[in-house]
Amino acid sequence: MMAIINPGEMRFQVGIEEPQATPDGAGGYSEGWLEIARVFAKIEPLAARDEFGAAQTLEEVSHRVTIRFREDVESGMRLRRGARLFDILTAHDPDETGRYLVLRTKEKGR
Repeated sequence: MMAIINPGEMRFQVGIEEPQATPDGAGGYSEGWLEIARVFAKIEPLAARDEFGAAQTLEEVSHRVTIRFREDVESGMRLRRGARLFDILTAHDPDETGRYLVLRTKEKGR
């Protein structure tokens, strides 16, 4: 069973974005992002790591993000908080009550 969540902990407003393919007129498409909702979230950092590649250091931080339950959130989407982007890796209802959705996300370096 999931620990009780204090709704006051969901204090960060984030945009939920989904990928949007737009025809480019030459037979291909360009990929952009479309915001489908703005919600309040609890954001908890889980782990940070960096790796060296292509003559640069790549930083990555994983987070657990909790929001009120929504049917339309799934992996492959992302969250935006200002200039910060969080790729959604997994989305699940931890106690299957339809109250909350817990997202495991990955934030690339800032």
